[in-house]
Amino acid sequence: MGVRYCGYLFICFILIISSGCSASFAKRQDGDNVHKKVTITLSAAASLQDALRTIQKQYDKKQNHTEVIFNFGGSGTLKQQIREGAPVDLFFSADEGNFRELVDQGLIKKKKNVLGNQLVLITSRKSANKLLDFNALTSSKVHQLAIGTPDSVPAGTYAKQTLTSLELWSRVKSKIVYAKDVRQVLTYVETNNVDAGLVYKTDAMQSDKVKIVKSAPAKSHDAIIYPLGVIKTTKHKKEAEAFFHFLQTKGALQIFQKYGFTILNKK
Repeated sequence: MGVRYCGYLFICFILIISSGCSASFAKRQDGDNVHKKVTITLSAAASLQDALRTIQKQYDKKQNHTEVIFNFGGSGTLKQQIREGAPVDLFFSADEGNFRELVDQGLIKKKKNVLGNQLVLITSRKSANKLLDFNALTSSKVHQLAIGTPDSVPAGTYAKQTLTSLELWSRVKSKIVYAKDVRQVLTYVETNNVDAGLVYKTDAMQSDKVKIVKSAPAKSHDAIIYPLGVIKTTKHKKEAEAFFHFLQTKGALQIFQKYGFTILNKK
C-alpha cells in the first residue's frame, strides 16, 4: 500500500511539473507572437526613394512592431505588378493615371493625393555643351536626350508632353534614349553618357553631378501628382493603414519638403 501510494504521489508530481512547463511554454509562445514583427511592402515611384528611406528611419524609432520594405520602380511597372497579384500593401505612384486604373479595378481601398513635383531639364556638370533652354536640344551638338519610357514611367510621359507642347518632339525624337525609371535617366546624365535628360526636380536636387538648365512650363504637361493608397487585398490592414497615415503626418511631410516635393492639401 505504501509503495502504491508513493507511486501515485510521484505520478501526480510529474503531471504537475509537466503542466507547469506546458503552461510556461505556451505563455512564452504567446509572448513571442505578441512581439513578432509584421512586414509590409510599399511599392513606390523611384523618385520617392530618398525621402521614403529617411521617413522609414523615423518610423522605426516611433514603433517596433512593423517593418516596412520598399519596392521602387516606374509607376506603370509597379501598377502592373499589383494587377498581377504581387504581395503589396501600399502603392505610392508618381502619377494619377496608373493609380486611377487600380482604383477603377477596385484594387485600392484608402487613397489620398499627397505630393506634387516639377519636371526639369538637366545636364552633367562635366558636359561641354552649355544648354540654356529647351530649344537648345535641337542643336547638332546635342546627340542624346534621356527620358523615362512614356508607357511605364510617368516622368517620361510628362517629358513627352512637354516636348510636344513646345513643338520639339518631332525634332528631337531621334535623339531620345529611353530609361526604365527616372533614376536611370539621372544616372545617364551624371555619367555624361547622354547630353541631357528630363527628370523631377527632387531627383536633380539629390545629385551634385548635374545642374538644372530649365524647369518645364507648368502648362506644358499634366499636373505632377503623387497619390498614395492602401491595397484592398493587404493581409496587414492595420499596419498598412498606420503607415498610410504616418506618411501624412507633419514630420513626414516636412521630410518630403526637404527633398523638394510640394505638399498638396495643406491643413
